[in-house]
Amino acid sequence: MKIAPNPKPFRYSVGDRGEVCAAEYLRKKGFKVLQANYRCALGEIDLVAEKAGRIHFVEVKTRSGKGFGSPEAAVDLRKQVKLVKLAAWYLKDKRLQDPPVSFDVMGITLEEGLAPEIRFFEGAFEKGEVW
Repeated sequence: MKIAPNPKPFRYSVGDRGEVCAAEYLRKKGFKVLQANYRCALGEIDLVAEKAGRIHFVEVKTRSGKGFGSPEAAVDLRKQVKLVKLAAWYLKDKRLQDPPVSFDVMGITLEEGLAPEIRFFEGAFEKGEVW
Protein backbone atom coordinates (compact mmCIF):
# COMPACT_ATOMS: atom_id res chain seq x y z
CA MET A 1 0.00 0.00 0.00
CA LYS A 2 1.33 3.39 -0.96
CA ILE A 3 0.78 6.36 1.34
CA ALA A 4 0.41 9.70 -0.38
CA PRO A 5 1.93 12.78 1.26
CA ASN A 6 -0.43 15.19 2.91
CA PRO A 7 -1.28 17.83 0.27
CA LYS A 8 -1.79 20.51 2.92
CA PRO A 9 1.28 22.17 4.44
CA PHE A 10 2.04 21.49 8.10
CA ARG A 11 0.72 24.24 10.36
CA TYR A 12 1.13 24.89 14.04
CA SER A 13 -2.03 25.06 16.10
CA VAL A 14 -3.05 28.42 17.56
CA GLY A 15 -1.95 27.19 20.99
CA ASP A 16 1.46 26.07 19.73
CA ARG A 17 2.03 29.41 17.98
CA GLY A 18 1.06 31.22 21.18
CA GLU A 19 3.51 29.21 23.26
CA VAL A 20 6.32 29.99 20.81
CA CYS A 21 5.46 33.71 21.07
CA ALA A 22 5.33 33.43 24.87
CA ALA A 23 8.76 31.79 25.13
CA GLU A 24 10.27 34.41 22.83
CA TYR A 25 8.67 37.21 24.85
CA LEU A 26 10.07 35.80 28.11
CA ARG A 27 13.57 35.47 26.66
CA LYS A 28 13.48 39.09 25.52
CA LYS A 29 12.49 40.10 29.07
CA GLY A 30 15.53 38.34 30.56
CA PHE A 31 13.95 35.02 31.55
CA LYS A 32 15.68 31.70 30.94
CA VAL A 33 13.11 29.21 29.62
CA LEU A 34 13.85 25.96 31.44
CA GLN A 35 11.18 23.82 29.86
CA ALA A 36 8.28 24.03 27.45
CA ASN A 37 5.35 21.64 27.67
CA TYR A 38 6.50 19.81 30.81
CA ARG A 39 4.32 16.71 31.04
CA CYS A 40 3.63 14.47 34.01
CA ALA A 41 0.83 12.22 35.26
CA LEU A 42 -1.22 15.26 36.37
CA GLY A 43 -1.08 17.16 33.07
CA GLU A 44 1.13 19.75 31.41
CA ILE A 45 2.80 23.04 32.30
CA ASP A 46 3.06 25.32 29.27
CA LEU A 47 6.32 27.04 30.24
CA VAL A 48 8.74 26.87 33.15
CA ALA A 49 11.17 29.76 33.28
CA GLU A 50 13.66 31.26 35.69
CA LYS A 51 14.69 34.82 36.42
CA ALA A 52 16.71 36.14 39.35
CA GLY A 53 16.53 32.80 41.17
CA ARG A 54 12.72 32.58 40.99
CA ILE A 55 10.99 29.73 39.14
CA HIS A 56 8.05 30.92 37.03
CA PHE A 57 5.25 28.55 36.08
CA VAL A 58 3.53 30.16 33.10
CA GLU A 59 0.07 29.25 31.82
CA VAL A 60 -0.30 30.45 28.23
CA LYS A 61 -3.74 31.02 26.72
CA THR A 62 -4.03 31.95 23.06
CA ARG A 63 -6.97 33.04 20.92
CA SER A 64 -7.17 33.74 17.22
CA GLY A 65 -9.42 36.75 17.72
CA LYS A 66 -11.30 38.78 20.29
CA GLY A 67 -14.71 37.18 19.81
CA PHE A 68 -14.60 35.07 22.96
CA GLY A 69 -13.08 37.57 25.39
CA SER A 70 -9.54 37.81 26.64
CA PRO A 71 -7.57 34.56 26.60
CA GLU A 72 -6.21 35.06 30.12
CA ALA A 73 -9.77 35.06 31.51
CA ALA A 74 -9.83 31.31 30.76
CA VAL A 75 -7.41 30.67 33.64
CA ASP A 76 -10.10 30.07 36.23
CA LEU A 77 -9.75 28.81 39.80
CA ARG A 78 -9.83 25.17 38.67
CA LYS A 79 -6.92 25.77 36.29
CA GLN A 80 -5.02 27.70 38.97
CA VAL A 81 -5.36 24.80 41.43
CA LYS A 82 -4.14 22.40 38.77
CA LEU A 83 -1.11 24.60 37.96
CA VAL A 84 -0.14 24.70 41.66
CA LYS A 85 -0.28 20.88 41.81
CA LEU A 86 1.71 20.59 38.59
CA ALA A 87 4.32 23.00 39.97
CA ALA A 88 4.71 20.89 43.12
CA TRP A 89 5.21 17.80 40.93
CA TYR A 90 7.79 19.63 38.79
CA LEU A 91 9.76 20.83 41.83
CA LYS A 92 9.82 17.32 43.30
CA ASP A 93 10.75 15.77 39.94
CA LYS A 94 13.64 18.21 39.49
CA ARG A 95 14.67 17.87 43.16
CA LEU A 96 14.29 21.59 43.81
CA GLN A 97 13.61 22.27 47.46
CA ASP A 98 11.48 25.33 48.21
CA PRO A 99 12.77 27.81 45.62
CA PRO A 100 10.84 31.06 45.31
CA VAL A 101 8.10 30.54 42.73
CA SER A 102 5.70 32.66 40.72
CA PHE A 103 2.47 31.60 39.03
CA ASP A 104 2.12 33.66 35.89
CA VAL A 105 -0.47 33.93 33.13
CA MET A 106 0.13 35.06 29.59
CA GLY A 107 -2.73 35.95 27.27
CA ILE A 108 -1.95 36.09 23.56
CA THR A 109 -4.22 37.18 20.74
CA LEU A 110 -3.14 36.25 17.23
CA GLU A 111 -5.08 38.06 14.53
CA GLU A 112 -4.32 37.57 10.85
CA GLY A 113 -2.05 40.30 9.51
CA LEU A 114 -1.36 41.86 12.93
CA ALA A 115 1.47 41.51 15.41
CA PRO A 116 0.65 39.23 18.34
CA GLU A 117 -0.98 41.02 21.27
CA ILE A 118 0.75 39.75 24.42
CA ARG A 119 -0.36 40.40 28.00
CA PHE A 120 1.88 39.04 30.76
CA PHE A 121 0.63 38.83 34.33
CA GLU A 122 3.62 38.02 36.48
CA GLY A 123 2.52 36.76 39.89
CA ALA A 124 -1.07 36.43 38.66
CA PHE A 125 -2.00 34.37 41.70
CA GLU A 126 -0.41 32.89 44.79
CA LYS A 127 -0.41 29.29 45.97
CA GLY A 128 -2.28 30.25 49.15
CA GLU A 129 -5.06 31.91 47.18
CA VAL A 130 -6.07 28.68 45.44
CA TRP A 131 -4.99 25.95 47.83
